[in-house]
Amino acid sequence: MSAIKRRERIHRLVDQLPEAELHAAERFLEFLATAENPVLRALWSAPEEEEPLTPEEAAALEEAYADLNSGQPIPDAELWRRLGHDPEP
Repeated sequence: MSAIKRRERIHRLVDQLPEAELHAAERFLEFLATAENPVLRALWSAPEEEEPLTPEEAAALEEAYADLNSGQPIPDAELWRRLGHDPEP
């Protein structure tokens, strides 16, 4: 089977994956794609974070994802405020 045919078959298989399996497939493909780079391969091989999130961390992630999904950029002054810095010198 030619490389082009294999890639087409892989694309079809990816299109058929259930949504619940997309994250695992993405991680696996990224792992395979980094085979030539030992540093990237080690990073992709590392276990996912096992420490549970604190309620504050979970709330911060929800806020960040909401901002990201809104498609609206955050003004610099607002970003600095969120980071606890005064944007004015």
